[in-house]
Amino acid sequence: MKTLYNDIIQAKKDKRKLVAVLVDPDKIEIDHIPKFFKKVHNAIITHVFVGGSTDEEKKMENVTKTIKQHTHLPVLIFPGSHEQITEAADGILFLSLLSGRNPEYLITQQIQSVSKLIDINLEIIPTGYILIDGDVETAVQRVSNTQPISQEEKTVILHTALAGQFSGKQLIYLEAGSGAKKMVAPEIIKKVSDQLQIPLIVGGGIRSKEQVNKAFRAGADLVVIGTAFEENEDFLIELSP
Repeated sequence: MKTLYNDIIQAKKDKRKLVAVLVDPDKIEIDHIPKFFKKVHNAIITHVFVGGSTDEEKKMENVTKTIKQHTHLPVLIFPGSHEQITEAADGILFLSLLSGRNPEYLITQQIQSVSKLIDINLEIIPTGYILIDGDVETAVQRVSNTQPISQEEKTVILHTALAGQFSGKQLIYLEAGSGAKKMVAPEIIKKVSDQLQIPLIVGGGIRSKEQVNKAFRAGADLVVIGTAFEENEDFLIELSP
């Protein structure tokens, strides 16, 4: 059976690189979504992630439904909490914050999500989420009350990623955080990619096509762009095929 995860695995085997746009419901207006996705469809975007550290205005459901009306791309929830789960999407990155030691985001939020997930038809992809220091305090830090791993701690990052793989995660996500001043260093991406046997996602602090390409050359299988689009939608033009 064809699944979102199988498609990501096949892309990795084919060395076909994937790019996701991250849409934060708190940072986009519903009536702007049709115009935004016309630009998305002219770029090299292959996936849409929807979510954020918070959903203060409770827009997750409506934003996701509206996105689904205006794109053919697969839409996955990138949840900041169990409250962001909606059956309007195609799938969900079932995140565990492996870099932190706060049980709320290692297992508690996941348990709280089960009552919703068992009643809706979402593809669930277990994902190990590793927050890397991007030289700025991020919303993830504030909400999760955890600290990122320093980019100097390359072995710790690698071992955290491998611990996620050994624990059965299907994806590993190295994230410098929304608004990061610097992306995850290519040497870190390469160190993890060289030993990881599951697909590697990289995001945070990526603001140019050259940085996208650096992440790919280092071994990322899927690159996530968020803040760059929020600050300048014309960045999509840079990412045209």
